[in-house]
Parts: sequence; structure tokens; C-alpha cells
Amino acid sequence: MKQQYQHRAPSRLTPPAHDSADPNPLRPCKSPPSILGLLTVYLFFHFFCFFSLLLQQGSDQWVQSPPHSAKVGSSAPSTQAVSRTLFVGERIALHRSSASPYFNDIPAMAALSGGEGFICGILANTSQVYCWSSKSAGIDLMPPIYRTTAYSHIAAGKNHVCAIRGSYFSDQDSGTVDCWEIVRNSTNIFSSRQSTLLYDQSISSLVFNKVVSGEGFSCGGVREGGIICWGPNSASLGVSGISEKFLVLASGRGSFCGISKVSNEVKCWGRNDSYAAPPVGISFVSLTAGANHFCGIRGDNHGVECWGIFNSSSVPKSSGFMAIASSDFLTCGIREDDLVLNCWFVNSPSPPDYDPPLELCSPGLCTPSYCNDGQFAYNASLLNEPDLTNLCARKDLKMCLPCGSNCSEGFFLSSSCTETADRVCTACSLCQNSSCWDVCRLQSSREVQQKHRHNLHRLLLIIGSSVSGVLFISVGWCLLPCLIATRKEEGTKRQFKSCMRKPELESDTNPDSQPHPVTPCPGMAQVFRLSELKDATNGFKEFNELGRGSYGFVYKAVLTDGRHVAVKRANAATIIHTSNREFEIELEILCQIRHYNIVNLLGYCSEMGERLLVYEYMPHGTLHDHLHGGFSPLNWSLRLKISMQAAKGLEYLHKELVPPIAHRGVKTSNILLDSEWVARIADFGLITSNDNDRSGGLECDVHNLGIVLLEVLSGRKAYDRDCTPPRIVDWAVPLIRQGKAASIFDRYVALPRNVEPLLKLADVAELAVRENPSERPTMSEVASRLEEIVKDGLIF
Repeated sequence: MKQQYQHRAPSRLTPPAHDSADPNPLRPCKSPPSILGLLTVYLFFHFFCFFSLLLQQGSDQWVQSPPHSAKVGSSAPSTQAVSRTLFVGERIALHRSSASPYFNDIPAMAALSGGEGFICGILANTSQVYCWSSKSAGIDLMPPIYRTTAYSHIAAGKNHVCAIRGSYFSDQDSGTVDCWEIVRNSTNIFSSRQSTLLYDQSISSLVFNKVVSGEGFSCGGVREGGIICWGPNSASLGVSGISEKFLVLASGRGSFCGISKVSNEVKCWGRNDSYAAPPVGISFVSLTAGANHFCGIRGDNHGVECWGIFNSSSVPKSSGFMAIASSDFLTCGIREDDLVLNCWFVNSPSPPDYDPPLELCSPGLCTPSYCNDGQFAYNASLLNEPDLTNLCARKDLKMCLPCGSNCSEGFFLSSSCTETADRVCTACSLCQNSSCWDVCRLQSSREVQQKHRHNLHRLLLIIGSSVSGVLFISVGWCLLPCLIATRKEEGTKRQFKSCMRKPELESDTNPDSQPHPVTPCPGMAQVFRLSELKDATNGFKEFNELGRGSYGFVYKAVLTDGRHVAVKRANAATIIHTSNREFEIELEILCQIRHYNIVNLLGYCSEMGERLLVYEYMPHGTLHDHLHGGFSPLNWSLRLKISMQAAKGLEYLHKELVPPIAHRGVKTSNILLDSEWVARIADFGLITSNDNDRSGGLECDVHNLGIVLLEVLSGRKAYDRDCTPPRIVDWAVPLIRQGKAASIFDRYVALPRNVEPLLKLADVAELAVRENPSERPTMSEVASRLEEIVKDGLIF
């Protein structure tokens, strides 16, 4: 395995270079490009990310990629955007230093599919089809009769292509089907012709909304429901009398499968060897096919399931995926945790020999419309990339992905799919109320109590009869309520200890499982068991991850008492480079900090070498999410209040604590919003006792808060490589000093009738970001000024 295949943190999403004929930049700060242009650029990058990395085996192999099912404005899952990406059947040596012959002077595409030695794609600007090959790059292989026809879906088989008429970017995603053949002569020169083998008079008047192609056959999903196949090899598929509708279709060489719209389960037809033992009782959201294998993304945990002829040991088990696509013997998926490609040979345990791209891969298409039912808008801030807040070029564009359909065995649905987040499944061990009893097959608390009471009665009767003494029975009845009350108290008691005491834990035969004792601090912190936090976070699974940083990972957790908290888990580097004493000192300080505008510490765990800090959970995410990450936009009144509250929290750290604490990392992603939209400061660190260092840290916090204020005013990121100048300070401060502060206001939010508070906020920001620290105000002065501005802003 090459080093590139090791798990690594994702790099920034770098869109491809523009065509020289396009005078508009990809992401202008002042003149947003057209929606179609954005989709074109991102689709081009989309298939580049997959297509430019694959080294396909075999010179005479063909491959069929599943047809697209995600369209702008349609209800189909957008994860299928990647399944439309084609992997070419001929062996192509792809290197970063030399471009693939398939991409020389090829226009931007909205969809791709291909067969043995050729590719066909739907042009992004006209929806017309363009076909080409490596042997005849630059020559359109489309039959002249079809060159001016617009198509919405396309699917290539071994040596033929079928496409559905209609505009790709139209809400109308159905139409009649045209088919043509791609012919290769003895000198490897390709040409095309109208297909006689694939022509079927019985389907000429039918309206289809999906199409796939295999070796000598094509199949389509009829708009009213059902599947019809045609071509010389279609009879061998055994398709007849199918009336149901399907979300996705995918075709191999001699078979095809579909995801039922009713059950979300897979059904297959064709040669049994290529789809042997398809999974039963599992829901899927995405599907892809190779020569003799199929793979799909599960709806419950987004893991990959494969069937047909494949090596089960090669299929990744540790990651969930957002999109998936296949060639003959190779399958690639985009991991949902970091949007990095993961590829594997289905018939070999060895990793494929290819050079993956350095950029992230887009898992779908950007759309200006709202996500449909059963979809959520992908939040790129989950990647924890400072310069990446949205995979789309504009904040008003969304990337809609399918919601998970069910939860795995042993889990229940604790949070439904929303507009901005997928549904959350929680372990049944955390089931606390009647809403999950049936799913987890648990009895109600009353039934459990009655069962326990009945068993105790039987036990007492046995004891009473054995000793034959009424006195003992009477004593037993008297002691029974006390025993029940004692057990209940021991079972429900929470250990709130000060940091100075070792927690009282139940006996454990393993001495290593005891928590590391922590030295005194006057505050009160709850001592958690490691097993308790593992259950609360579903074993620290990635789908519970809220974010990550240099310290480690932060997970969402649901405690047994129903409280939602955030668990901060130190990574190995943090544990290695900080001693137990340093952790104790930090814990002593954190125990003392309590403020309305601070994310307060609730407890900790230090078992088994782990360092876990438990904080209050902030359900509305970060300020960064709402300004740059596609979350709901904030109105001006709320932006002013959040700015003031953030300054109040920092003022508390600077002024009220002795010695003061400098945050040293003030930014929008460290300003969290609680259930009442109150700003809370998070991820602050400790400063040294050196007076000079302390002063510099406090002044740095003022400067960084000034940058946050500029982001609040403009909606622009602190550093945006696609803007000129890229640093927000270099762009905004000169305009403010020229009296043109209004020109930096976020134009995606309607201006209030009274803009005076916003102008005053711009003045405070300008003072805070001055290069000379002595010219900056203190945090207390900033907080006081912002408090006055908020009062003025109430007359918006």
C-alpha cells in the first residue's frame, strides 16, 4: 500500500482551473456567477476527481457506470451524482504530470457514461450529448441525427448508448429513449451509427425516467412505474411483469439491480452469478455495478455492502460513504467523514495501484432549490477545514443528500433528519422513554417493576416456607421496601465530586480501569465512567463527531439521564505531549470557570489513559456554520447580540479570572450558539505566568475578535483565496477608513431601516484590528461599546 492510501486529514477543496474563454472567476466576491455556470464547474471537478485517478486493468474490458438519478430540482437522491461518473474500460496510464487523453479539450459535462474505449457525456450548457474516445479525442462520435437533441439521462453499454430525451437541468426528468451504436474498426478508429439491434418499436412511445445499459441490452424505468428491457440479450434477464417504481438502477455486464422506492431494498435480474445472494432486509440509498458485482451504500449506517463475484475482505468496513461508483473490477467511494476517495479491487485484497488526487471530492451536485423530503443539505463545516465552509460556490446553493432510512440493529432513532443534518441513531442501551421501547424491544419501567416485584414475592414465599416462620416472613415484608429504595438510590445516584476527591466507584477486578486521581480544585465537576461516555457517544463513532482540532475530537453524546452533552476526547499527540500534572492544572482552572457566555465544563473522565472533558452541548452549531456553512442566515439584530455576547465571554476570561486567561484562538468556529441563540466561547487555552506573554495574548484576542466582527458585518470569511485581497482585514479596513463601511455589509441579508448600529460596529472592528497593539481597545472597552450598540440596534 502506498502512503497515499493511509487515512489523512482532508486538504482544501480546490476547484479546477477555468476555461480561458470564461471571463468570470469561479468564486467572485462581488459578482456571483450564474447557477448553471457553478454547476458546470463543479460537475467538471466532480468527474475529474474520480476520473483522473483510476488505472483500469485490461485492454478489452468494458464498464458500465450506473445512470444518474440525481437532478437539480428532482426528488432523487443526489448521492447518485457520483454514480454517474464513468470509469473507462481501456488501460490508461494516468499521472499528475500528464493529462489523460480523454480530457483534452473536452467541454464541461453534467453527466458521464461510457463503454469499451469510449465515453459519452451530457454537455452542461446545452444538455446535448458529446461522445469521444482516446483514439479520436476532439471528434464527436454522436450520430448526426441526434447531435442537436437534448437529453436528461445517459447510459452506455459495451458498444452502444441509450439516452432519455429532455433537458438535464429541467424539473421534467422523463422522456422517450434514443439508442445508437459505437463501432470500432480493425484500426481502432471509432464511429457511430443508429442502432438496429437496440431499436424496439414497442418502447418508442414509452416515457422513461431512468435508463441503464449492459452487454447487448438496455433497461429503463417507466415514468408510471415498472421496468422494461430491450436489445438482443434482454430476454436472458428474465424481466417481466414488473410494475413497481425504483429510486436507482445499476447495470453490470449481464444483470442489473434496482433500489425499490417502497422498501428501499435491492432487487436484481439477469445472470445469477453476477448478482448472487443480494442482501435481504437491508435498505440502501445508493447503488453501483461492475462487470459481475454490485455494491450499495446502506441507509442505516452508510456502510458498503457488495454482492456477486467479489472478495469480501477487500470491502472497507470502518468508514461510511456518501457516494460510490464502479468499473469492471474496481469500486471507489467518497468517505463521508473527510470526502476523500477510498478505492478497492473487488476480486483482490490488495489496494489498487493509483495516485489519488490531493483535493477533496464533491459527493453531489449544487442546486439553488430547497432539498426535498428525505434529503438534507450537506454541511461542509463538519470537515473541520478552516477555509472550507461550503462545497458550493455560493451560500445560497445547496448540496442535497439522502437521509438515512433506518437505524441498525441495536439502535433507535433519536433525532430525525432535518434540513441541515442527517438523522441520528442512538444505542438502545441509552433508551430512556417509551418512544424507543418498541424499537429496542424493551419493557416499560412499570412492567419491569411488576416483574421484579413478582420475583421478589416468589423468593420471599420460598424463604418463608423453608423456615416455616411467620415472624421471618413479616420481617421480610418490612425490609423489602427498604431494599428496593436502597437499590434504586444506588442505581440512580450521580457522583458529583469536587476535583479534589477520587470518585467512589463500584468494585472492579481490573485495577487499570480505575480513574487517575485528580488534584484539588474548588469547583464541582461530575466524574464520568469511561464505559458511560462510550455508550453515550455510540463508541465514539464518526457519525457522532461534532468537530476536531489540534486537541482531539468532539462528540455529541446523550447521557443516561437524557442530557445532551459534548465530549472532548484528547488525541494521542495531546496525551503524549502533556503530562498528567498539566492536565490536572487545566482541570483545576476549568472547574472554576462559570459564565453565561462560556461553554462550561460539566465533568471529566481519566480512565484507561483517556482524557475526556464533558461540556454543555450547543444545539445551534457555531457562528461559522451560520455565516459561511450553509446554516440558516442570522438577521442583523441577532448578529449584534452574538458579537456583544462573545465579547462579554472574553471579557470574563480577561478580567474576572486571576490570573487572566487568553483564548489565543478567537474565531467564528469557536463561538457556539446554545438553544436560546446565546453566544458561548469555546476552546480557550491557558496562558503562562509571564506578564509580557499574558499582555500579548490578551491583545491578540482583541485583534481576532475584530476579525470576527468584520465577518459578522460582511458575511465573508477571514481568509478567502478567491477574493482580492484574500485577507478580510486588507479588504474591509480601507473601506471603513474611507467612510464606505456600508459597502462591506452582507448583501444576502436585508439591511435594517437604521444602519447606524452597523456603522458603529464597523468602527469598533477597525479599532480592534489595528496593527499597533497599543492602539487597540481592551476587551472590556470592546464589550462596553458593543453593549451600547446592541441597545441602539433594538430600534431596527
